[in-house]
Amino acid sequence: MSILADRRTRLLVQGITGREGLFHASQMLEYGTQVVAGVSPGKGGEWVLGEKVPVFDTVESALTATGANCSVIFVPARAAADAMLEAADAGVPLLVCITEGIPVQDMMEVRAYLTGREIRLVGPNCPGLLTPGECKVGIIPGHIAIPGPVGVVSRSGTLTYEVLYALKQRGIGVSTCVGIGGDPIHGTNFIDALEMFEADAHTEQVVLIGEIGGTAEERAAEFISDHLTKPAVAFIAGQTAPPGKRMGHAGAIVEGGEGTAADKIEALIAVGVPVAEHPEAIPDLLKA
Repeated sequence: MSILADRRTRLLVQGITGREGLFHASQMLEYGTQVVAGVSPGKGGEWVLGEKVPVFDTVESALTATGANCSVIFVPARAAADAMLEAADAGVPLLVCITEGIPVQDMMEVRAYLTGREIRLVGPNCPGLLTPGECKVGIIPGHIAIPGPVGVVSRSGTLTYEVLYALKQRGIGVSTCVGIGGDPIHGTNFIDALEMFEADAHTEQVVLIGEIGGTAEERAAEFISDHLTKPAVAFIAGQTAPPGKRMGHAGAIVEGGEGTAADKIEALIAVGVPVAEHPEAIPDLLKA
């Protein structure tokens, strides 16, 4: 009942000896995720988290020793692009970058490098992945969701948590939650996630959480109309945001009259996707 991350995920944590990396590695390990390695240059040979996780100097050496198949990145913004490129060079098939504040030029370099390679990037500036009851990669609190048939894809971290908890309160479970992040240049997008949910036999319905800025939600609406056979509902954040002011993510800004909440809501409703007025209303819109 999952996409991208499950019980078979063998996770390495880049930046594991930093404050954020160590804290969240502990949370992921406690949840049941197989955290098999950490990477922190100059700290190779050390062990962390009660001597449970070995630390390596490079991603390549960590992969050779542990067979990790996913990396979550908690390094500072100035080093995040190099961390992603290092993991890609080593052949990690799935990269999840939590780091925020990465310069757009750095992300353009990363995106160009990943083009044509069999490597998936989730993020940056995202909460990561959660497959309830199986695995979490990132910072989504594990206790706010239960296993079930609803796939969730979101640009917003905080709203992701609100929606997952609202679903849980109504006894509605989630197959996988994918936090794609809201930066202008990022990896996995709405359509990528919708394609995976469409192909997942255990996902029966989909929740899309969008926000102002860009045209990703409008393109997702086109995909839903042409390719998604499963019921979908949505919520769009920033309905009262003033033009020209960034709200939250770097990509959440209305410029030149493009990217308004009204445009996104109109596009989704036009293809039959109900749009909730607030996150807590999403459970009521899901078809039983």
